[in-house]
Amino acid sequence: YIIAGIAIAVGINYGLGLLLNTPIPIVVVESNSMVPTFAKGDMLVITGIAEADIEIGDIIVYEPNPGQVPIVHRVIEKNPGGSFQTKGDANSAQLPFEKEIWYDQILGKVVFIVPYLGWVKIGTTQYILPNFIWAVIVIVILAVAYYLAKGIKAS
Repeated sequence: YIIAGIAIAVGINYGLGLLLNTPIPIVVVESNSMVPTFAKGDMLVITGIAEADIEIGDIIVYEPNPGQVPIVHRVIEKNPGGSFQTKGDANSAQLPFEKEIWYDQILGKVVFIVPYLGWVKIGTTQYILPNFIWAVIVIVILAVAYYLAKGIKAS
């Protein structure tokens, strides 16, 4: 079931990517830099966008550098050289890398927000997986204690 679940998830992600013309069709918000538009734990659906269609006010997803965690911020300016500037709605100022975002860094534009659903991913990647060994140890100890207590009562 686990392998089937992973295969289905990968298939859905790949299919959505083809349908929405983006390599990453679903993104989970990992900070509160865009509050009140959306918050940490929200899941975003994005679609590919042509460079000419990017407008000031669009919320885009981009990689500041290849392989880095994608950033989701609002376009606030088009630079004369063809790059874009972004800023988080809740941020008081731009971060240095937000002053020159090139089209090839952009993964897409936000088209749909699913509140809270991203907490499943955040909980798994930030809390469960880093503590997986400890969680298994605790579960084993609780199971042993339960069966020992059950055995003592039966005697």
